[in-house]
Amino acid sequence: MKTTHKLITCLLSCNVIAALTSCSGFLDEHTPQGTLSEEQVKSSENAENMVVSAYAIFTTAEDINSSFSMWNFDVRSDDAYKGGNGTNDGDVFHQLEVQQGVLTTNWNISDMWQRLYDCISRVNGAMALLNACDDSFAPKQQRLAEMRFLRAYAHFQLKRLYKHIPFVVDENMTSEEYYTLSNRTYTNDGGWQLIIDDLTQAYNTLPTEQAEKGRPTKAAAAALLAKAYLYKAYRQEDAATNQVTSVNAQDLQRVIEFTNPSLYANYGLESDLHNNFRPEEQYENGVESIWAIQYSRNDGSTYGNLNWSFGLIPPNIPGVLDGGCDFYKPSQNLVNAFRTGDDGLPLLDSYNAKDYDLTTDNADPRLFLTVGIPGLPYMFNRNFMMDKSETWSRSRGVYGYNVSLKQNVDPALIDQYLIKGSYWASPMNRIVLRYADVLLMRAEAYAQLGQTTEAIQLVNRLRSRAAGSTQMIGSYPHLYGVKIHVANYRGSYTKEEALRIVKMERRLELAMEYERFFDLVRWGDAATVLNKYFAEEIPHCAIYSNAFFTADKDEYLPIPLQAMSDSQGRYTQNAGNW
Repeated sequence: MKTTHKLITCLLSCNVIAALTSCSGFLDEHTPQGTLSEEQVKSSENAENMVVSAYAIFTTAEDINSSFSMWNFDVRSDDAYKGGNGTNDGDVFHQLEVQQGVLTTNWNISDMWQRLYDCISRVNGAMALLNACDDSFAPKQQRLAEMRFLRAYAHFQLKRLYKHIPFVVDENMTSEEYYTLSNRTYTNDGGWQLIIDDLTQAYNTLPTEQAEKGRPTKAAAAALLAKAYLYKAYRQEDAATNQVTSVNAQDLQRVIEFTNPSLYANYGLESDLHNNFRPEEQYENGVESIWAIQYSRNDGSTYGNLNWSFGLIPPNIPGVLDGGCDFYKPSQNLVNAFRTGDDGLPLLDSYNAKDYDLTTDNADPRLFLTVGIPGLPYMFNRNFMMDKSETWSRSRGVYGYNVSLKQNVDPALIDQYLIKGSYWASPMNRIVLRYADVLLMRAEAYAQLGQTTEAIQLVNRLRSRAAGSTQMIGSYPHLYGVKIHVANYRGSYTKEEALRIVKMERRLELAMEYERFFDLVRWGDAATVLNKYFAEEIPHCAIYSNAFFTADKDEYLPIPLQAMSDSQGRYTQNAGNW
């Protein structure tokens, strides 16, 4: 059902995989490189196959229980409850959610570490083969740039999760050499710079357009560069803590450089936010999607290259979505954040003073595109009206009755865009970098630099788009009595006010897109925001009665025990009493 211009990553034959994994590097098969013959190494066909194998791992190694999207790890934020059947259902993520009892031996701590380094292994294996190819192989430099982008992306995710990581940027490294690395070779700032170095090389080589969707473009490299510089800007210079000690103006200027509109001539905002989260072909790889993980069906295999990573999120609608697991449920705090005042602006100081009421409170329309709420139709389908029953909460209310919408598909599209296997899956892409994020990064850099007028103008672009995002919910005021009211900011603002506005807008626009926890850590706000959230959320989610966020520990996952053991003393554990 997808076009042939997609980079379909699931069609490698078993023979090709078998041939390639023998040179895939230090962790994937624990096999030293150089086991192929010289002719095989120099084969451009083998190099291209290995490139496809590197792309493929981001889908074939996807895990429903520990997704590359990081939704499972975003349950640490104030956006979402873990959900599921109760605290014992995915208990290791419950421990992360309440920040109690997390162990270095927990499977989810080591699983993501292992799989992201497997991704880097595939990439480095592809780069080794590409480097061995004759320069007459025309796409050689472009493919190397693509692999540098993927390697930077994997390192970026690892660094956001674990902070102090070993960097594997030598594609000729053997498995034995890998185990001589230290996770403290580079300072925190130096680690971000290493990621930036890979992305800079990719940016300098990648084309502005790619015929095969899924391959990164120059704009994708620019967007990820901007993101890396934004993280780097919030310096954590004290090696013994995770405190933000300064915000670097030079790095912020690079964010502005790599979010320059001239770099994104082929991209922009969708007319309606919801278009970014629709599975139909006409909406995928749309104008706002800068780089996305590509999924498909009807491509020659039983289930196609489907996205199983959201399989735990659908609700369990009897006779319809049987087997839905009801994880990643929007918090009441998030719902309340969408409340607006009579002026149509967010209630920055008081949004959580009361719970949002469907028929009396004003709300930003993005609420109804992000959260399924009792009293409204699920996935905009009036045949599935949400209420406070077990249908909409497997935990019988422990995690409330709200449901995430951005990862789910209308049940009317079962067998077309919603497919039942072991769990539910969809061919809908997962957007990794979208243009709205570029605008928000630019706004944040401007705000931090005191250029508040420019920051607010960018925020208002998103608010104007929000006001027009009503194709699915235009009838809600008439049918359900909701009060949709969103307006732009007017007037002038101080630096502190502009930063608060940008932070709130980032939360509203990217809600349930797995960025919130990482944002709180990057800003240095995690302990303050989350401990306040735990205290205020207890009436809605009693599991938080024992929750507490410990500063200088809970910002990052611990280095897995197995990795610490394998390093034979070369790794230093992250801050905190692990």
